[in-house]
Amino acid sequence: MAHVGAVVAAVTGVMAILLHSSIHKIEEGHLAVYYRGGALLTTPNGPGFHIMLPFITTYRSVQYLFISYFSLSNSGGVMIYFDRIEVVNILAPSAVVDIVRNYTADYDKTLIFNKIHHELNQFCSIHTLQEVYIELFDIIDENLKLALQKDLNVMAPGLTVQAVRVTKPKIPEAIRRNFELMEAEKTRLLITAQTQKVVEKEAETERKKAIIEAQKVAQVAEIQFKQKVMEKETEKKISEIEDAAFLARQKARADAEYYTAEKMAEANRMKLTPEYLELIKFQSIAANSKIYFGNNIPDMFVDSGAFQVKKTPKQEDSTFTDVQESLRKTKKKEVMDATADAF
Repeated sequence: MAHVGAVVAAVTGVMAILLHSSIHKIEEGHLAVYYRGGALLTTPNGPGFHIMLPFITTYRSVQYLFISYFSLSNSGGVMIYFDRIEVVNILAPSAVVDIVRNYTADYDKTLIFNKIHHELNQFCSIHTLQEVYIELFDIIDENLKLALQKDLNVMAPGLTVQAVRVTKPKIPEAIRRNFELMEAEKTRLLITAQTQKVVEKEAETERKKAIIEAQKVAQVAEIQFKQKVMEKETEKKISEIEDAAFLARQKARADAEYYTAEKMAEANRMKLTPEYLELIKFQSIAANSKIYFGNNIPDMFVDSGAFQVKKTPKQEDSTFTDVQESLRKTKKKEVMDATADAF
């Protein structure tokens, strides 16, 4: 019985060793390729636990690449160090066998590691430290990705670069301090520029405010001027109306006076007959308190017809017309003088 137990124990131990050697685990994001007797098998495995023939079959895990500690020199001869350059690549399962067959399981060294070193060295050699460290640092990773993918499309179809991440390079301490001083000066300059912009903006605001105030004053003055013009025009119209009314009144008055004078002249023409004039003459003589006689006057009362030229009816009408015209001109002159005084 002891012999049987020893055999069982031995078989169990051997089986445990074989099982331990045959079971292996592949992490997420990795692919396993297998070699049997040194020959590459055509069936890779993905993440998880897998079983293979112990001691006969071996495997290699193909994973993402992390490259560290690049030391490069820029165009100015200053040594700079990249602590870490991370390349994330995806290898299509259908292309694993071909790529491992052509470039071995360490394909990343040939296709990625050496290429990154070359491309980064080229980039740093044609740019200054200022450009590598500050101005162009944000495009380094994108340039590396494009350069890698361009070559991989030709050399290793199925291998895709998803991302390239480059850490900030390390530079000599003295140069770093100079960069810090330069950044401090740049910050101070930016602050000064922003302060200047604020002052200019405030001045511009004050200028616009003054322009608005001036425009408001000008508009108020224009409105007041238009108001005064309207007032003057209204006063002018009122004055014209009053003048027209006054002129109409004066004209009506002059017409009335002219009509009165005309009627009086007509009445006088009808009244001033030779008999009436003779009567007036005798009344005037009778009213005098003293009468003077000349040496050759034969009589106090003489015949009025002895010293007068006999007028024809036509001459009498002409005399009356002259008197009437004289009265009309006199009245018209008085009306015009009164109108001129009114204006």
